[in-house]
Amino acid sequence: MVKFSREYEASIIPEWKAVFVDYKCLKKLIKRIKIARRDAGPPPLLAAGETGSSYGFSVLDPVRSIAARFAAHHAAASSPEGEEESLESDSGELVRSTDKHEQEFLEKADEELDKVNKFYLRILADVKRILADHAAASSRRGRGRALGRANSMPPPSPSVNGSSGRHLLSGLASPQSMSDGSVELQQARVAEGAAVAEEVMAALERNGVSFVGGGLAKAKKDGSGKQLMGRAALLQLPATVRIDIPPTSPGRAALKVWEELVNVLRKDGADPAAAFVHRKKLQHAEKNIRDAFLALYRGLELLKKFSSLNVKAFTKILKKFVKVSEQHQATDKFSEKVKRSPFSSSDKVLQLADEVECIFLRHFAGNDRKVAMKYLKPQQPRNTHMITFLVGLFTGTFVSLFIIYSVLAHVAGIFSSTGSPTYMDIVYHVFSMFALISLHVFLYGCNLFMWKSTRINHNFIFDFSSSTALTHRDAFLMSASIMCTVVAALVINLFLRNAGATYTDALPGALLVLSTGVLFCPFNIFYRSTRYCFMRVMRNIIFSPFYKVLMADFFMADQLTSQIPLLRHMEFAACYFMAGTFRNQAYETCTSSPQYTHLAYVISFLPYYWRAMQCLRRYLEEGHDINQLANAGKYVSAMVAAAVRFKYAATPTPLWMWMVVISSSGATIYQLYWDFVMDWGFLNPKSKNLWLRDQLILKKKSIYYVSMMLNLALRLAWAQSVMKLHLGRVESRLLDFSLASLEIIRRGHWNFYRLEHEHLNNAGKFRAVKTVPLPFRELETD
Repeated sequence: MVKFSREYEASIIPEWKAVFVDYKCLKKLIKRIKIARRDAGPPPLLAAGETGSSYGFSVLDPVRSIAARFAAHHAAASSPEGEEESLESDSGELVRSTDKHEQEFLEKADEELDKVNKFYLRILADVKRILADHAAASSRRGRGRALGRANSMPPPSPSVNGSSGRHLLSGLASPQSMSDGSVELQQARVAEGAAVAEEVMAALERNGVSFVGGGLAKAKKDGSGKQLMGRAALLQLPATVRIDIPPTSPGRAALKVWEELVNVLRKDGADPAAAFVHRKKLQHAEKNIRDAFLALYRGLELLKKFSSLNVKAFTKILKKFVKVSEQHQATDKFSEKVKRSPFSSSDKVLQLADEVECIFLRHFAGNDRKVAMKYLKPQQPRNTHMITFLVGLFTGTFVSLFIIYSVLAHVAGIFSSTGSPTYMDIVYHVFSMFALISLHVFLYGCNLFMWKSTRINHNFIFDFSSSTALTHRDAFLMSASIMCTVVAALVINLFLRNAGATYTDALPGALLVLSTGVLFCPFNIFYRSTRYCFMRVMRNIIFSPFYKVLMADFFMADQLTSQIPLLRHMEFAACYFMAGTFRNQAYETCTSSPQYTHLAYVISFLPYYWRAMQCLRRYLEEGHDINQLANAGKYVSAMVAAAVRFKYAATPTPLWMWMVVISSSGATIYQLYWDFVMDWGFLNPKSKNLWLRDQLILKKKSIYYVSMMLNLALRLAWAQSVMKLHLGRVESRLLDFSLASLEIIRRGHWNFYRLEHEHLNNAGKFRAVKTVPLPFRELETD
């Protein structure tokens, strides 16, 4: 049976861990009580102060003890007023007379209860006031003035985060708004825009813009023909549904704007291209609204989980306390205090969750509950042993085939000095490419395993769907299957070569065609959602300045900066097979031509260029953040160092050697500083952990110091380029492959600490739900 403490630690929301009950600390205090009681020996049955006598035992002592306890309980029950205020004093007096450790436990438990309540109340504090204001405003204003409500709204309270109006549920995304009642605040803002939303969505539906799964439900009308806003319509769109409306005649101006927006799709003679663009914009806006409702629902589900887990934790710890201390009266009073606490007794979150569910069911699922639950409560993929079995099967097959290939290559003398250089030149590029991909996927699987073990919410950080995201077993399966296929192709190629078959070098080309077909396969096989996500991220990277940069985009771009050898191998494979040179094996065509050399320069710079463009895009989007410019400078310095190394390889003179040392050393120092300080959050001189950071997920600090040294050593791999190593063809290829593998290992090692730092930033800001930008501009009020 799993202990509750382990179950509790595994169930809490990682980003909100700081505001959950510190169950482990309370458990330690109970252990102190137990040790203190054991050292003090068995307590007497009756205190001398209570009986007025210190003489021995009596047969009436048990009766007197029960009567005294009953009298104390009756006295406490007869004074219900001020019970909560007298809890601390009553329990304190009782505990002080027995043991200081028990008093310490109750004080700590009270602090934890206060912490949980404050966090919960911060979310719900302003909702009643805002809803009351909305109800009063709705009663004063008619339907005609509802469209101009954006201009007539009073300025927000100073306690409300001014930037939260642009996003639904942004209150769960920042520490400032977390202290401002943000979840229910967003609910109230949804209510503020209800009148606008109902008319707008109905107008869009009448003009051919449909919602996912079905049309918009019609609003009911009373006898006078006016539309009645049902409770479900209250949460239809947030108050950020605002249009720039002049102060004069706001209702007429708003109607004109919406009429122009809708009629552009239906107007006779409208430009089809313009109509298509507007349709795409509206579809994108609808998707953002749907995602906002999903984020809102998830936030409410997290609040329900927060409440239930804390109630269960208090219940469990109080049972342990009363069992050890026998302080029944204090425990009962504290239990009543927990039950009366807002996070335990309030049902507001449940009502809001039901309301959001009703609205999503109505407007985004066509009243189909099964479809709505598919979005609101997606089913988690069930772990099966089949994937584990396949990982073992492919791994064993790979090892066996690799041994067979090594024996055959040794017998055929492929890697000897007298072996065929053509085989090494051709096969090396193609199969090294797949080996590097497989190694990177394997290390990503190790990252996934470590992130899961340390409860780093990588799916939330990357904005991946938990129902389709890769697990570490999936990554291991992909890596093992790739290597098994590659080594099998190597063995077949060697057999055909020894048999004297023609066009044996076409086999690597067939492997490339097969892998490309699997990547672009439109059928729902071979992890289609992951493949499509990969292609979408690669598109965003290639066109970096023109797409918004997300976490997954620049994280993948960082991976590409460590895969420059892979890109060089891909360059050769494309040259060799697409140019048709496999017919005469003209290897020199793809190595010595000027076009090939120039293309090699470009390919070596591309990952750094893409990453620099992403930094510039983020610099413009994030309010001219100077850190993004500094980050772009890091990649520019890497490009300069790579260019100098290329020049030194072409003209190995002492001058260029010193230029390599200076430029590469400067770029390495720049990169190491950014790795340790900006990406990992280390080298903080004021940290309680020497030269690390205050919060660490791994328990052993020595791991962090070893990781820093390892990252430093692997960053200096460029030093071999200035060393005059006299190596043969095979040894040179092996060294290049080893250095490329070490860089991938360094990147996989870097990935863990990068996401650990990001996760701790999210936890520090209680960011557990993504911020969804809505497709409406916020109107600035006076």
